[in-house]
Amino acid sequence: MEKILIVDDSIVQAAQLKAILEDEYDVSTAQTAEEGLRLASSETYSLILLDVVMPEMDGFTLLKRLQEGIITQSLPVILITSLTDVESEQRGLLLGAVDYITKPFCVPIVRARVHTHIKLYSYRRQLEQQSMTDQLTGIPNRRRYERYSAVKWNEAIRLHVPLSICMFDIDNFKKYNDTFGHPAGDRVLTTVARTVSARLHRSTDFFARYGGEEFVALLFGDTAEKAFAHLQNVRQSIEDLRIPHDGSVSPWVTVSIGGVTAIPSGESSYAAYLKIADTMLYDAKKHGRNQVVWADERMKQFWER
Repeated sequence: MEKILIVDDSIVQAAQLKAILEDEYDVSTAQTAEEGLRLASSETYSLILLDVVMPEMDGFTLLKRLQEGIITQSLPVILITSLTDVESEQRGLLLGAVDYITKPFCVPIVRARVHTHIKLYSYRRQLEQQSMTDQLTGIPNRRRYERYSAVKWNEAIRLHVPLSICMFDIDNFKKYNDTFGHPAGDRVLTTVARTVSARLHRSTDFFARYGGEEFVALLFGDTAEKAFAHLQNVRQSIEDLRIPHDGSVSPWVTVSIGGVTAIPSGESSYAAYLKIADTMLYDAKKHGRNQVVWADERMKQFWER
C-alpha cells in the first residue's frame, strides 16, 4: 500500500483528508512543518499533501526545504490551500509542487489528483530504478552509488559512526578478455558481482559497479578491523570459485581490494577518503594482487599477506 503524508496544523482538516484517502492508502499526519520534514526524511512516502498556511514555518518554506533534501527532493507534493490568487499558485509550482487542492475539499477531485500523482511517481520510480542499475550485472551502478554515498556520508557525520569505503578490481582482467573473449569477460563480471553481493547482504552494506572491472562497496558501522576481516572473506569467496584464468598470470580469477574506515566529521571529505581507498587498492595490486589492503582512521595499514 502506497504511503501518504499529510502536513497540516489543523487537526480537523487533516482528519478530513485522511478519511477521504485511508481506504486506499497508508496515511500519516503531521501537525507542524518540522514534524513533517522529519517524517518525510525518515520514512518512505509516495506523496505529501502540504498545507500552505501554517504557523512558524509555512508550506512554501517547507516545500523549499523538501526540495533541498537528497532524500525528499523527488517526492511529489500537492499543496493544500484556501488561497485562490494566481501569484500563490505560481509560487508553489515554481518551488516544485506538482498540483494544488483548494479548500473546501471536493472528495472526487482529491481522490483523482492523489491517484494521478501517485501513479506518475510510481512510474518515475521504475524508470529511475532502471537508470540506477547496471544492465550487465544487475547491481547498482555508479550513478546510484554516488547518490547513496552522499546520503550515507552525511548520516555517518550525524550519528558519528564509522563508514568503510572499499574498492575492488578484478586482477588481470584485460588479459582475461584477450584470452577468453569479451562474452566470457561479461560472465566473469556478472559472477563476481553476484558472489560479492551474496556476501555483502546486510542492510548496512552497499555494493555497486564503479566502471569496467572495478566495483565499490560501503560498510556502515563496522570498525576497521571488522571490515578488513569481512573483506578478506569476500576476496576468498571469489578465489574459491576457481574460474580458470590464463596460467601465465594466475590459475584463477581473483580480485584485489583496498579500503579505508573513517569516522566522518564536518571537516572531512568523502572524496579524500575515496582516494585513500583507491591508494590501498593500488598497493594491493602493486604487491602481488589477490589480497586486501586496508587503512583505519589513523591511517594505520592492515595487510592480508
